[in-house]
Amino acid sequence: MTKEVLIHQIIDVLARAGFALSDRCNIRPRSFDVAARKDDTLLLCKVLFNIDGLNEETAREMKYLAEYLGGSAIVVGAKTRDQMLEDSVVYMRYDILALNVQTLHDYFVENIRPLVSAAPGGLYVSIEGDLLKKARTNHSMSLGTLASMVGVSRRTISKYEEEGMDASIDVVLQLEDIFGVELAKPIDILKSCGSRKPRKKAEPENEEPKAKPGALLPEDMILNTISMLGYDVLPTAQAPFKAISRDKSSVILTGVSEFNTTVIKRAHLMSSISCITETQSVFIINGRSKLKSVENTVLIEKKELDTISDSQELLDFIEERKDTHSGA
Repeated sequence: MTKEVLIHQIIDVLARAGFALSDRCNIRPRSFDVAARKDDTLLLCKVLFNIDGLNEETAREMKYLAEYLGGSAIVVGAKTRDQMLEDSVVYMRYDILALNVQTLHDYFVENIRPLVSAAPGGLYVSIEGDLLKKARTNHSMSLGTLASMVGVSRRTISKYEEEGMDASIDVVLQLEDIFGVELAKPIDILKSCGSRKPRKKAEPENEEPKAKPGALLPEDMILNTISMLGYDVLPTAQAPFKAISRDKSSVILTGVSEFNTTVIKRAHLMSSISCITETQSVFIINGRSKLKSVENTVLIEKKELDTISDSQELLDFIEERKDTHSGA
């Protein structure tokens, strides 16, 4: 299986599950390959044949983007090291959840949640601690007796019950066999991806500035101008846009460049992504622009941006230009 085949399988699964999908991100490097939405669920999906190809920088950007957009970041792949990813098993790479296509299908199409997570040392299952404690109590069995039967310590059984500590598959099967009840806790992929509520401010920790004060690049100066309008600005390094700009009422995918053919290509992609993420899409042109908009992406010249005084005025400008273009 190639990555191209893999991504087509993923797109097919998400479409069958009722997701609307953006165009594929065709830039390098890219923090995600496709954005998908179904109702209130937004996914930023990274496709890697080998999930170990995910690096820390890309994972960090995926998490920040998901937090700003109120979505979840996932990796879908086929293998890890020299082994294929197992069905119904989830893996973690830099706090990003990874899974194979079958697990993706089971979760979103069949509504079957995985039970097993991979971690150093093997495969583990989360136990429904309250159910285990109730079953043990109903059988009038002490912690020590149950521990001896399973081959673990009394303290370990206590942690299963009180702290929800993960257990090996063998231990969970033994416990379920002893009490005749299902104790494995299903994994909610979306919740396991972390909070879907965007943080008030999200900036990479210990990140060095790209340029020293007084030596800002033109792109950074434009982002600084947007920040001064009242937006929190999250710069990106691997997305089709230069930054995400957000205030209390709006989120804007923000591109910055001189006008060229690449801008048009990126603006098309940004427009597709903005439809899925339910955001605005703007390209700030450093110089003159030959176009006012590309689909839903509004192009604004730097000199036009300089006449805008606050975030609401920028939003009004965007909406007016969109209305003018749609009516042309």
